[in-house]
Amino acid sequence: MEEFLEPSPMTRQKQDLAWKHCQMFKEGKKTYLKCIYCGKMFKGGGIHRLKEHLAGRKGGGPMCRSVPPDVRLWTQQYLDGVIGKQNSQQLKIQEEASIVNLPSSEEGMLSNPFGNFEGTPGTRRKKDVGWKHCEMLRNEKRVQIKCNYCAKLFKGGGIHRFKEHLAGRNSSGVRICTRVPSNVRVLMQQHLSPIVAWQRKKRKSNQEKLHNVHSLPSGEDLDIFADHSDEVNTSPEAAAGCNLAEVNSDFLLDEEGTSNENLGKRKSRGGKTTSAIALAAAHDADVMGPGLEKADNAIHVTMGRFLYDIGASLDALDSSFFQPLIDAVFSGQSGIAAPSHQDFRGRILKSLVEEVKSDIEQHKTRWAKTGCSLLVEEWDSGSGLTLLNFLVYCSKGTVFLKSVDASNLIYSTDGLYELLKQMVEEVGAGNVLQVITNGEEHYVTAGKKLMDAFPSLYWAPCAARCIDQILEDLGKLEWINAVLEQAKSVTRFVYNNSAVLNLMRKFTSGSDIVRRGVTHSATNFTALKQMADFKLNLQTMVTSQEWMDCPYSKQPGGLSMVDVISNRSFWSSCISIIRLTNPLMQVLETVSSEKRAAMGYVFSGIYRAKESIKRELVKREDYMVYWNILDHRWEQQWQTPLHAAGFFLNPKFFYSIEEDMHNKILSRMFDCIERLVPGTEVQDKIVKELTLYKNAEGDLGRKMAIRARDTLLPADWWSAYGGACPNLARLAIRILSQTCSSIGCSHNHIHFEKVYRTRNCLQRQRLSDLVFVQYNLRLRQMVDGNKKQIPEDPISFDNISIIEDWITQNDLSLEDYGSSDWMSLVPPSVNTMPLVPSTDESEDVATGFDDFEIFNGLKEV
Repeated sequence: MEEFLEPSPMTRQKQDLAWKHCQMFKEGKKTYLKCIYCGKMFKGGGIHRLKEHLAGRKGGGPMCRSVPPDVRLWTQQYLDGVIGKQNSQQLKIQEEASIVNLPSSEEGMLSNPFGNFEGTPGTRRKKDVGWKHCEMLRNEKRVQIKCNYCAKLFKGGGIHRFKEHLAGRNSSGVRICTRVPSNVRVLMQQHLSPIVAWQRKKRKSNQEKLHNVHSLPSGEDLDIFADHSDEVNTSPEAAAGCNLAEVNSDFLLDEEGTSNENLGKRKSRGGKTTSAIALAAAHDADVMGPGLEKADNAIHVTMGRFLYDIGASLDALDSSFFQPLIDAVFSGQSGIAAPSHQDFRGRILKSLVEEVKSDIEQHKTRWAKTGCSLLVEEWDSGSGLTLLNFLVYCSKGTVFLKSVDASNLIYSTDGLYELLKQMVEEVGAGNVLQVITNGEEHYVTAGKKLMDAFPSLYWAPCAARCIDQILEDLGKLEWINAVLEQAKSVTRFVYNNSAVLNLMRKFTSGSDIVRRGVTHSATNFTALKQMADFKLNLQTMVTSQEWMDCPYSKQPGGLSMVDVISNRSFWSSCISIIRLTNPLMQVLETVSSEKRAAMGYVFSGIYRAKESIKRELVKREDYMVYWNILDHRWEQQWQTPLHAAGFFLNPKFFYSIEEDMHNKILSRMFDCIERLVPGTEVQDKIVKELTLYKNAEGDLGRKMAIRARDTLLPADWWSAYGGACPNLARLAIRILSQTCSSIGCSHNHIHFEKVYRTRNCLQRQRLSDLVFVQYNLRLRQMVDGNKKQIPEDPISFDNISIIEDWITQNDLSLEDYGSSDWMSLVPPSVNTMPLVPSTDESEDVATGFDDFEIFNGLKEV
C-alpha cells in the first residue's frame, strides 16, 4: 500500500519526541503513520496510538516486536506520566462516587457473615478495575464488599478502601490481603499511585499555606542567616497556633483530602481565634489515619542515614534531579515525596540524633557489666586546629561521644589531664578499665597522673600505632626498601596506562595487584603480598603474545617491568619480607577490628611475630636486628599489664603451655587483680580460683569446655563455663572484653573542622549534631558488617591518599595523558583467586609457647 502513498515531511509543529520513531505519509487528505522499526501502518489514532504500539500497551494495535528496549522503556514512562496527569483528578472523583454510604465499623459481625446476604450483580456503572476482584453482597439496603482472595468483608469505605486492602496500603487502617496474587497487588498499587500523588501535592500546598498564615518559624528549623524580625507575630494566640501546628503539621488534611485551612475561611461562630483554628486542624490531623505519613517519615529517615553517612552536601537536595531520583527508586510506590533541604536540617536530623542517643544508652548498660575503654583519637586539620575525639569501646561496639578543640592545651600536661579526667567521670570511673591515647610524651605524663587520680584503671598507648611504627622502621631497612621500590616501579607503570591495566586485569581475572592496608606503613606490605600472590599471573602476562603486541612492551617502563617480574631474586626477597612481616600485619588487623575484642590476642601475636623472625633468619645475630626494632617500640606497651593478663586468661593459649606459666606473665596478672579489684577479700578469692582454672576443675574441664577453647571468644568461654570461679570469671570477662587501639573509623567527608570554624552558635550546634550522627553511623557499620563485598579500585579518590606511593608517578608530563584513557578501563572484580596459593603461612606456625628466649627478651619495667 505504501508505494501509492506520498511521504510527508515533518512540520515544525511536530515537537513530540515520538515523531522520530515513525514516518508520515499522505493520501489526499488522509494521513498515515508508519513505524520505522516493524513497518506497521496506522490509519488513525495519531501519535498517541503509535506510542502505545511502541510501549506494548493494549489499544495501540499489535505490539512492536522490533523496537529497541530503551525506546520501549521511554514510551512506557511517557505514557505513565500522561495517564497519571490526566486521570488523577478523574480517578479521585470516580473513587468518591463509588463509595457506598455505609457504617465503617466492622464489629458485631454474625458468626456466619455471609448467611443473610445475597449476591448483587455489578452494574454497568461499576467500571473501576477493583470490582473484578470482589463480590458485592446485599442485605436489604446495606451493601458490603467481599474480597475474592481472603474473603474479608468490608462494611464501609467503598472500592477505594478495598483497593488499599489489595495493594497492601494500611493508610486507612485496613488489614492487608495476604492471599492476593502479586500481579494484582502491583496493579492496585499502580492504580492508586496517581491518587496518592495528587493527595500529597494538595496536602503539601495547603500545609505551606497554613504554615505561612498561622505558624511561626521554629527555632531549630530557621535559616539562621535570614532576618525574620519583620515576619514574627508575637501575640499569644499566634504563638499557641504555631505550637499546635508543629505537632502534626504534615497531617493537616481532612478525610476528603482538603486542607483544614478552609476552617479559617468560614464564618466563625463564637469568635474563633487563630489558636482555635489551629486546634481544630490538629484535632482533624489526629482523626486522619497517620499510617501513610509514618511510612514516608521512615523512608525519609532512611535517606537521612545514607546522606549523613556519606557526608553529602544538603544543598544537593535542591537539585531538580532529586525528586526524579526518588520517583525512580520508589517506582512501585509512586507518590513518595522527596524530603526538602529543611527536612534534613531539621526533623530528620533530630530524629537520627535521638536514635543515636538511644543506641548509646543501650551501650551504657553493657559498660557497667563488662567494663569499657575510653578511646582518645587525635585529629589534626593541617591548618592549626587540633581536635580530640572521645569514643567508648565495649563488647557491643564503639560509640562516639564528642569532639573537643584541644589546640591550646594539647601540649599542656595539666590541661590534657583535666580533660581526660572530665571524660572518665562522664563515662563513669567504675566502668572504665583503660584510657587509650597516642604514645607521645605529653600523653604519657597525663596518663600517669590519671592513673594516680583513678586507682582502678590503666592508661595505655594505642597498640595499632605502635605496630604501625614497627612496620615503618622495618620498611626503612635498606634491603627491604629496595624490594619495595622495585615493586612500586611495576605498579606505577601498570596503573598509569589504561591498556596495560586492562591487560593485567585480564590475566588476574579482574583482580588488582595493589591493595591498601590499615595504615600507610601497613599498605607497603599489604600491597607487596598482593603482588606476590599474583606472581604467576604476572609472569604469564609478560610472556603472552598480547603483551608482545602491546606498544607499551617496547617502552622503557614496560621493559623495566618485565625485568622485575622475571627476576627470581626479586620474588624470593618478596617471600622473605612477607614471612617476616605477616604476623605483625595480623596483629594490626586484630587490634583494628571491631569484630572481636583484641585484648586476649595481642600478646600472643607479638610472640608469634618474634617466633617467625627467628625461624626465618635462624642466626641470632641476624634475627636480633629485627627483635631490637620490635622491642624498642613495644617496650611502652609492655608497661601495661592488661596484655599479659589477656594472654593468661585466654584458654586457647593458657592450656597450650605444657610447662608452668612464665613468671612475668603471672606477675602482671597479679598486678591487674590488685588494681582492678579494690576489695582485698575478693582479691583473695580470685587467687584461690586461679587453681581451679589451672587444673581445669569443675565445668572448666568438661569436654564441651575443652572443645570450646578454640571456637568461642575468650569472654564468651568464661561466661559459659566459669560458674565454679565466679570472681575470676567476672574479672576475666572485663579484661577480655577490651580493645587495644584508639583508631576509630574513616573520617572522609566528616566535617570536624567546619564545626569549629563556624561562628554562629546555632549553626555550630547543628553541625556538631551532624558530626555526632555521621561518626556513629560509620561505627555502627563496622560492627554490623552488612557491607557488600565490593572490589576496591586502587585509583579511586578515597583510596589514593593512602596508596599513592604505589600508583602515582613522580614526574607526570603532558605526553603521559595520551595513554590515560580512563573510559576504556575494565572495572575490577571480586572473589578472584590467584594462580598460586597465598603466601600467608600464619596458620602453619606452631601452637605452643615454649620458647623462653622470647619471654626472656621482654624487658622489665
